[in-house]
Amino acid sequence: MEIAPSSSRFKLYDQLELLEFPDKYVVKPVDSPHEGFSVDRRDGNIKPLDDNTSSGNATKVSTVFGVAGTIRLLAGTYLFVITSREEAGTFLGFPIFRVTAMKFLPCNGNLRFATAQEKKDEAYFRTLLQALETTPGLYFSYETDLTVNLQRRCKLAVGWTSKPMWKQADPRYVWNWHLLEELIECKLDGFITPLLQGNILSLSSVSILLGLYQVAELQLTNTPSVISLISRRCTRRLGTRMWRRGANLEGDTANFVESEQIVEINGFKFSLLQVRGSIPLLWEQIVDLSYKPQLKINKHEDTPKVVQRHFHDLSQRYGEIMVVNLTDQHGAEGELSKAYATEMARLPNVRYVAFDFHHICGTTNFDNLGVLYEQIGDEFEKQAYFLVDAEGNILEEQKGVIRSNCIDCLDRTNVTQNYMAQKSLNLQLQRIGVLDSAECVSMFEDDYTKFRTIWAEQGDEISLQYAGTYALKGDLVRYGKQTVSGAIKDGISAMSRYYLNNFQDGDALDLISGRYTVGTNSPSQLQPIGGSQPSFLPVASALLIGGVTVTSFTIHQAGRNTQQYLASALWAGVTAGVVAMIKANGRHLCSRPRLCHLI
Repeated sequence: MEIAPSSSRFKLYDQLELLEFPDKYVVKPVDSPHEGFSVDRRDGNIKPLDDNTSSGNATKVSTVFGVAGTIRLLAGTYLFVITSREEAGTFLGFPIFRVTAMKFLPCNGNLRFATAQEKKDEAYFRTLLQALETTPGLYFSYETDLTVNLQRRCKLAVGWTSKPMWKQADPRYVWNWHLLEELIECKLDGFITPLLQGNILSLSSVSILLGLYQVAELQLTNTPSVISLISRRCTRRLGTRMWRRGANLEGDTANFVESEQIVEINGFKFSLLQVRGSIPLLWEQIVDLSYKPQLKINKHEDTPKVVQRHFHDLSQRYGEIMVVNLTDQHGAEGELSKAYATEMARLPNVRYVAFDFHHICGTTNFDNLGVLYEQIGDEFEKQAYFLVDAEGNILEEQKGVIRSNCIDCLDRTNVTQNYMAQKSLNLQLQRIGVLDSAECVSMFEDDYTKFRTIWAEQGDEISLQYAGTYALKGDLVRYGKQTVSGAIKDGISAMSRYYLNNFQDGDALDLISGRYTVGTNSPSQLQPIGGSQPSFLPVASALLIGGVTVTSFTIHQAGRNTQQYLASALWAGVTAGVVAMIKANGRHLCSRPRLCHLI
């Protein structure tokens, strides 16, 4: 395994010059100006540079730091470039960068020949690209792949790192994989930049990447160590929270994330993998303005095959699988949990454990996760972790993985994964004598605070990507208890989630992931906007707010005469009617994805 720079290692071009001509874009490395390619601004055709390609005077010259792909829409191609970056730290000795600005460059000169409907559709697609330009927390490296976990890295064949970066990467964790296809066909290996989605923060001696990478420098018993936390988001079922639930027919699940905790100490490297993902059934939760939309399980004859495909894939990659289902065992969640348990009973080689987090832990009893550990601790310790020494000798391999889930695979899952990671860290440090058998990391207050902080930050970033807000229950991870400020933050996040669930959709992610492909020479493929009928929500909201206000005022005045009393009753009736109308038409008032069906 290479963990330091090597002359045989493949490296991307790290600084590029973008020349804009009236008829084309030219991209070439600053250090190798004879390399590069051009993109025709009329139709998006890509050609390698020749002597005449960059002749003439460019109308604009700028520096870009990577090419993240191309996408074809109705009227042509858009070139995706990284226009700004900042160094975010290192991973196993290699620099990592965070994207701070990016841009889609239009190559759609043929738009003037499009029909009125095509221009309308193209305008909608461009709004999606503009939304993608502001995607937070995209990370990349010019010198190493970030998508492969440590155990796999150590087993890869000699010469792996000499391959182009896109060949080293695991496609399921490359955010822009679909956008790289045309560049790959054109053999532009030195320009192709795979991206991971995530965030890096600084917290005293903590640096954080994801899909997220986080690093904490600890001083356990005067033994310097570094803990890295890397979470990789799978792209096979990308989408926003309410519009991407459960599994598709191939067994890929929403919000599937592989999290890896790497500990570097005394020349040793430990790695612990955990995964999360939506319950792998065919189910949905259509927004309708209610705070908790109804869960619906879709009855489908292929459901057993979907579950089987999902766990077969996990077993092939991780070995033994232990499922920890953290959902409620009653109410609407309980019905989904029962259906999940029924399907899991068909898989004798996968252990299924139901743990009602809300019932046992409530909102403050983080330590009650010990009840779960009593049930699964022995098997968790048998699954072990990966361990390699300074010479690259493999001393231990992780033989399986815990797959945790709640409904969103966010808040309850974050708390539980943090708890299991802490247990594994104790075992690892005890193994090499940094801690004795009676010690644990929680006895070192400063280090324990850093450890909990990186896990809390990871939970926030995973939540931002899927739900658009910070994680709830973050205090349980940071402090082991709920605080007043944490409760206020949770309340704000809950309200933000409500708005985003109802009035934002996931079309941009369907476009970027290739789940929806733009077609030409056919009728408009866009499903009508939920509001091709007039939207009554602004009027209804105004009537509701006005009705409540006037009703409150007239009730206050009602004791004065019968007329005021009747006015109060009238406005109360109007308000109740508006509430009933909004409730009855909730689904029609919410934003809906236009590009793809839910499954």
